[in-house]
Amino acid sequence: MQFSDELEFSHRDRKDIYEYIEGYGTVDYDDARRALNMSPEAFGHHVAVLRRDGIVTRTEDDELRVAFEDSTEETYVDDGLEVTIRQAREDDLTGLVGAIREALADKTYIEGETLADIVESENVLLRHNDLQKRVFFVATVHGDVVGWVHINAPELEKLEHTAELTLGVINEYRGHGIGTKLLDHGVDWALDNDFEKLYNSIPSTNEDAIEFLSNRGWETEAVRKKHYKIDDEYVDEVMMAKMLS
Repeated sequence: MQFSDELEFSHRDRKDIYEYIEGYGTVDYDDARRALNMSPEAFGHHVAVLRRDGIVTRTEDDELRVAFEDSTEETYVDDGLEVTIRQAREDDLTGLVGAIREALADKTYIEGETLADIVESENVLLRHNDLQKRVFFVATVHGDVVGWVHINAPELEKLEHTAELTLGVINEYRGHGIGTKLLDHGVDWALDNDFEKLYNSIPSTNEDAIEFLSNRGWETEAVRKKHYKIDDEYVDEVMMAKMLS
């Protein structure tokens, strides 16, 4: 299933199964059946239909997950460092949250810090429901997450052309083009899903991030004075955006 696909279900029970799986990210097959109070026969039939339609997948460990397609994996080498950029999977959750917290330890990217809290609280990475779409791409080295880009889009008609983008790279892996690759993947995903505008909000003290985005065609739309208070100091919020063509 693509993130751009509209959610349509021909049977209420299949919608219930999907929403249960989407809400938890990964669920045990039998636990889900019992939680939804379905007979083994009915549950098995509906799961089979959802698998046939490419909406959910069943793993060898008998777990159910939403089946998001990913054909965007890219591996490149920079100065001897092999980096893979790909769509995040639910298995990446712990590593991703750890990477976000490590990359933002200097408290200069409030939106990113908030994102880590939300993901950790929900215990789900990818969201595709009636309220929001949320996707991550990660950069990995030897299988470990060292960077990410996140696109979040609320399902509101008047904002359906816009999405919020945040990204970051662990300090010791900066300087290898990882941030640029991640940003390119995020922009490509937004274009493929018919978004027209991406936006990001950054504390004015994060000069590196502001310069990074400015050098790649992002513009400052507004500055909110004293919007943050970091270590007892007032800090402005720089609201940046990029129109997509």
